[in-house]
Amino acid sequence: MPNAMNTPPRTGSSPLLTLDKALSRLLDAVGPVGAPETVSTFDARGRVLAADVSSNLDIPSADNTSMDGYAVRCTDIARAGVVLPVSQRIPAGTIGAPLAAGSAARIFTGALVPPGADAVVMQEQCEALDGSVRIDTVPQPGQWIRRRGEDVRSGSIVLPAGTRLTPQALGMAASVGAGTLAVARRPRVALFSTGDELAMPGEPLKPGAIYNSNRYTLRGLIEALGCVCDDLGIVPDNLGATRDALRRAAASNDLIVTCGGVSVGEEDHLKPAVQAEGQLDLWQIAIKPGKPLAFGQVRREGGAPAWFIGLPGNPVSSFITFLLAVRPFLLKLQGATDLQSRPIPMRADFDWPKPDRRREFMRVRRNAQGGLDLFPNQSSGVLTSVVWGDGVIDNSPGQAIRAGEMVAYLPFAELLT
Repeated sequence: MPNAMNTPPRTGSSPLLTLDKALSRLLDAVGPVGAPETVSTFDARGRVLAADVSSNLDIPSADNTSMDGYAVRCTDIARAGVVLPVSQRIPAGTIGAPLAAGSAARIFTGALVPPGADAVVMQEQCEALDGSVRIDTVPQPGQWIRRRGEDVRSGSIVLPAGTRLTPQALGMAASVGAGTLAVARRPRVALFSTGDELAMPGEPLKPGAIYNSNRYTLRGLIEALGCVCDDLGIVPDNLGATRDALRRAAASNDLIVTCGGVSVGEEDHLKPAVQAEGQLDLWQIAIKPGKPLAFGQVRREGGAPAWFIGLPGNPVSSFITFLLAVRPFLLKLQGATDLQSRPIPMRADFDWPKPDRRREFMRVRRNAQGGLDLFPNQSSGVLTSVVWGDGVIDNSPGQAIRAGEMVAYLPFAELLT
């Protein structure tokens, strides 16, 4: 078993793990799952490259013009106002003849620069005459010419293995002629909730019941990361049903994600169920919101065990903990190399005089003045805060904030993809 699974369960009196140490244990335990597969470049958005994409051609393939205008020889234009006969017309996709001395070629954006020409004069700096053109500026050698290979050199790697494929990355692959790409297999992630108090939207709420918002949030997060979500719904609050759900989930999935149900209450059956079906390590992480995190494995017949991650039950805690811990775990399952988000320095337009001793992730929103506003209620149960906000501040333990100070801002736009 990986080292991460050999640490003893933590008690309430044990010191809290830092987020960095918890992430290190998670990521050290896992690698890419399964064999790569080949897909059409059209269908590869969001997937992770399993092999480098190299170019077997220069881009551009030859010198071409970046402007509509006239291809000229600079030696023919010693002063502004020179008039030259137009010897040829070169649209994009055609090849012109060598440019004769003392002449100009009408040329259009993307067209190959004819041999002999060493500059292009944009049409706005020229005046077309009957069969000739007046050049109203003195050109410099190389102006408005895109040189062969200035974007990509033949033999170079344009997209390294481990790259998550954005739309622009797909365009890059297509530009070097890659019609198919080798990508990592999509991880399969089982998701289920435990709790007899949970109801589904559309159902009447019985006394003491709540709607299962975490199921929707976590399923959306899993699918946004390019994974296949095996949604097992709500599992009844008893040990037998929970063990059965774990066995079914492990049979065909790489990771099992749950929220809540791993404390020591009489109705919290997930902890003993995982321990009976595999191994479990309970961590207390020094973050707010969040703190409890369960990491383990569930046995399956005829293969390696499935991973298990149990998230806290409060909706904001499960959302934030997923972004901070499960997201990089799932990316590494796919062989991605860029696992961590990079905070952006931004100005706080609020005071935070009483910081927590834990590392805080505070829900904020950018304002029209270029600063950050704080959502007034930072409770872990207020799901409104992550809908209103567009990111979080990563605030160090015990760090008070005064309005006007710079803080570390993590936008949801980066964390949710």
